[in-house]
Amino acid sequence: PSHWTYLSLIFSDPLFVDTRRLFQGEVLCSMHFCFTMMKSITIAAIALAGSIGSVQAFAISKQQSHRSTGARAGTTALNAELEAILWDMDGVLADTERDAHRPAFNIAFEENNLNTDWDVERYGKLLEVGGGKERMTAHWNEVGWPQGFPEGDDRPAKVKELHLRKTDIFMDMIKTGGVPLRPGVLRIIDDAIAADLRLAVCSTSNEKAVRNLVQTLMGPDRAAKFQIFAGDMVQKKKPAPDVYNLAVDTMGLDKSKCVIVEDSHIGLGAAMAAGIACIVTKSSYTAGEDFTGANKIVEELGDDAATGVTLENLESLLN
Repeated sequence: PSHWTYLSLIFSDPLFVDTRRLFQGEVLCSMHFCFTMMKSITIAAIALAGSIGSVQAFAISKQQSHRSTGARAGTTALNAELEAILWDMDGVLADTERDAHRPAFNIAFEENNLNTDWDVERYGKLLEVGGGKERMTAHWNEVGWPQGFPEGDDRPAKVKELHLRKTDIFMDMIKTGGVPLRPGVLRIIDDAIAADLRLAVCSTSNEKAVRNLVQTLMGPDRAAKFQIFAGDMVQKKKPAPDVYNLAVDTMGLDKSKCVIVEDSHIGLGAAMAAGIACIVTKSSYTAGEDFTGANKIVEELGDDAATGVTLENLESLLN
């Protein structure tokens, strides 16, 4: 008889009742052993996930969240997942307003014999106006236009010409290395790249200035990870939300999964108008401003991950 015949006899004949019980017991024991081993492996995996670095854990948690809506390993379960960081430029990436933009304007004014010089205090007040061309216009509307300056339709063209020259001077200053990135900027950017987050710079400055600053101060590899959205690409500048809305629409982002990094109440106003979470990192000109409505306010991002802002901190702002 075949082995199937013997098996049939064991499972049907009363004489083999003890054999059946033994067989069933061994099967149950084997199943229990398998479940015990699976549980042990799971516990070990969780322990291992908890021991990896914060950036690795953040990246792993992002990958797992695409496959499951359950709790994420390595981070606290949050209501939303961080997908993108949108950066202002001046005062956020580098403290450029006082030590680069202002002197660049003054050099352009001197070259054109405009008898205009913006000291630190005056330029600080002009920062209430978003955009360089707009600042020049606001200043001269207030104090009077320089002698010999074009009038009528030629006036905006001359202002634009001045601003282009100022931008060239500004970029020469950046290339000399005189304006460093602010503390913590490269750390956060490198962590974001490692975690596969989307990155953009959204500034009131013109596209040429933004692109060159990012390329010069961050290097080509990091710069390649950024999309650039500038003041000359939108109809209205900050505090209007246009530049942030353009970034979200162009990149196909979910506003509820983005965080904006700003340094001024004008930038914060743009973020709030766009309906996007915002962290404010104070700069030299904005330390005394009112940041009511910001999701978080810090003096700087910080070079030390143990005490500075982290990706987990930014993600927590989405709740």
